[in-house]
Amino acid sequence: MAVLLGKNISLRALEPEDLDFLFSTENDKTFWEISSTQTPFSRYILKKYIENSHQDIYEAKQYRFVICDIKNNPVGMIDLFDFNPQHHRVGLGILLLPKYRGFGYGTEAIELVVEYAFTYLNIHQIYVNITSDNVKSISLFEKFKFKRVGIKKDWIYSNSTYKDEILFQLIKPKNEN
Repeated sequence: MAVLLGKNISLRALEPEDLDFLFSTENDKTFWEISSTQTPFSRYILKKYIENSHQDIYEAKQYRFVICDIKNNPVGMIDLFDFNPQHHRVGLGILLLPKYRGFGYGTEAIELVVEYAFTYLNIHQIYVNITSDNVKSISLFEKFKFKRVGIKKDWIYSNSTYKDEILFQLIKPKNEN
């Protein structure tokens, strides 16, 4: 897959050199709530994941981009998942490492991925799930005109409490084919 280029970031495929980055990110317990992870990943499993990441989205039904800054340092990941070409929809998830938040990387990554999904994957709608306490993510996606369409009550159990999860959708504007 070609690299998607923005002004301050690029989105690229996973590379074998990303093993340490992926290992530290996937095994960071502070991110487990949003990924529904409950156990650590081994380097072996993540190496195999990277080796199979060449599968296109039509085969794997998902695709992970590494978000890189202008120096090609990984700053996060943005995923397309639950790709359904029959119904022209896909889920979207984004994770920025905490020290890279607030610099516009997330905004630019979402902009690139939304354009990619609508233009190259012929997607009609993109959805995201965000816990109701994640105010920054809610604001970020609302900036892109994602609309709240539902609330899953007590959906996420974390730190001995239940959290609601909000479902947002972005329908492709009518003037885009």
